[in-house]
Amino acid sequence: MTIENTQECFVKLWRQLERTRRLLGGQYKRYSVRNVLRVWFGYEATDDFVWEVCRMATLGLNNGNDDEPIYGNDILPLPSLYPRKHRELLRAIVAVKLGLSIRKVSLPALDAAYSIAFPNSTSINVYKKKKLKETPSLPPRGEE
Repeated sequence: MTIENTQECFVKLWRQLERTRRLLGGQYKRYSVRNVLRVWFGYEATDDFVWEVCRMATLGLNNGNDDEPIYGNDILPLPSLYPRKHRELLRAIVAVKLGLSIRKVSLPALDAAYSIAFPNSTSINVYKKKKLKETPSLPPRGEE
C-alpha cells in the first residue's frame, strides 16, 4: 500500500477503512487500531508502530490534552457515523509512514476525501460555524 499526502490517496484510505471494518466484522475480530494496522501493513505493524500511530492520533484529536487517548485495542466506531477519530487515525498513519509532523498532513484534502468516500453520511465538521452572508444594512431612519 502506497501512502501519499494527496486527496486521491485519502479517498482510497477512507474506502479501505470501511472495507477493513467489514472484513474484520466478517472474521469476528475487533475493529481496533491494532487490527486495522495489521491488516493494512502486516508484519510492519509492530507494537512501536501502533503506539506511535495512537500517540499521534491522540495529539491531533485533543490538541495535546490527554482527556481521551486512543489505544491500540479500543473498538472504533463506524467511520461513516463518527468520522473524527478516523480522520485523526488516518492523519497519524500518513504522518508516521511519511515521517511528517501531524500538522503537515493536508487536513482540507482529508476532509474533502471523506465527503467523496461517504457522500451521504455525517459531515466531519458538524460543529463548525457556518459563515453568515452579510445582509444589506438598512438606511438610517431619516433617509427613507
